[in-house]
Amino acid sequence: MKRNAAAFGAGALFAVGLALSGMTRPAKVVGFLDLAGDWDASLAFVMMGAIAVHFVAYRVVLRRPAPLFDVRFHLPTRKDIDLRLVLGAALFGVGWGLGGYCPGPGLVSAAAGSLGAIVFVVGLTAGMLIEQAVARALPRRE
Repeated sequence: MKRNAAAFGAGALFAVGLALSGMTRPAKVVGFLDLAGDWDASLAFVMMGAIAVHFVAYRVVLRRPAPLFDVRFHLPTRKDIDLRLVLGAALFGVGWGLGGYCPGPGLVSAAAGSLGAIVFVVGLTAGMLIEQAVARALPRRE
């Protein structure tokens, strides 16, 4: 129960931050990506704020012997960059640029009833299901 409450609280805090910063509006995202036109740098400031908080919090949390709601930390062990990672990142970026949403803001906007965001989340979900099917069919390195 505590784990679910903590996850809900973190998600709610994230959603409020996205809404307050305007990152749930596709025009804001597209404005950030429009380097040759009327560039909107505000997303860069949101990202820098998030990176600064993560930089500090990550180090503080990892000083603990274990997370609050688990017996050990589950950190990635792979450090290599392979074709799958590069292609996935490129597809994510194209989807973000074309849709004007990344997953977090898309979910917040869909929950608020935005039709465009709902279509985006349906496409996002379909993409994740396709990726899972492909991943099961292909051998994976760990």
